Amino acid sequence: MEVRFVDATGAHRREPDDVVELFAHEDGFFWIDVPVWDDASEEVVLGLGVHPLVLEACRQRNYVPTVHGYDDHVFVTTQSPFLGAVGHVHLLELDQIIAHHYLVTVHGPINPDVELSRAQVETDGVLARIEGGRFRPTTPAELSYAITSAVARRQSSLIREVAAKLPDLERQVMSSQFRDPEALLEAMFLIRHELITTRTMAAQCHDIWVRMADIRRMTDDPDAVRARDLADQFDRVRSLADGESHFLFGVIELYQTKVHTKMTVAMERLAVIAAVTLPVTAIASVYGMNVIVNQHTHWVQLVIVLCVMIAISLMLLRWARRQGWW
Repeated sequence: MEVRFVDATGAHRREPDDVVELFAHEDGFFWIDVPVWDDASEEVVLGLGVHPLVLEACRQRNYVPTVHGYDDHVFVTTQSPFLGAVGHVHLLELDQIIAHHYLVTVHGPINPDVELSRAQVETDGVLARIEGGRFRPTTPAELSYAITSAVARRQSSLIREVAAKLPDLERQVMSSQFRDPEALLEAMFLIRHELITTRTMAAQCHDIWVRMADIRRMTDDPDAVRARDLADQFDRVRSLADGESHFLFGVIELYQTKVHTKMTVAMERLAVIAAVTLPVTAIASVYGMNVIVNQHTHWVQLVIVLCVMIAISLMLLRWARRQGWW
């Protein structure tokens, strides 16, 4: 757990016991960052007077973004995407408790296969801006806005990363001879999964921040303005995901059309082969044993039968050619 006091000069590290001075400062606020929730973290957050349901939400995994408003604080959950192995999209949860004198950021719980630093990208980035003098938040809501904007940018970055794969995928579909269709199908549906997961994440975060703006009902409230801006950012990510999804669906439809066309052509050719060989097979089955397997070969009948077979085959091939089957 990292405790910092944020004022006009930057973010200053403090001890957890210093949080008792919460209301003794008017020149700044406390930022409590909890990488991994434990008993010590719960004790500190409990001392802030947060609602018991907030503590419960911080302990467990929240699979969908949520927001709860109380008299003196707001609890909100957002999610950042992280691409894992074999197209798996990890949902990196970030919980925030926003009040007038403090901001609590809680990471996770996250998958053990994901490094903790992956979940701290947004908070670490904002902290670096503060320490570098490029950002001076004056309220917890302003700091929360910066962190959540980083979440929206991370979602947008993943959409752009996935979108960069689509042109190459389209070229593969256009030039593919379908000798390895399983690999191509797997690539398409993994990208589809990545887009849909991130799109869902952005849509849910958009709804959450629309609700946050409604909690602040005054239109000129700066916090409500920031909430509406965050809702617009997440809506933009959703729009990007929708656009790339439509493009991908077009590629998948092209692939399906080519596969269906190839199957149709193959069926027509098989039909031609069957039509050509069926009468030949029928004639051979009737005359074969009687003409060839006998006391002696009836050469005249054999020649006649072979000529009839060839004539029938040529007639069927000519008819199939006129039909455009080959």
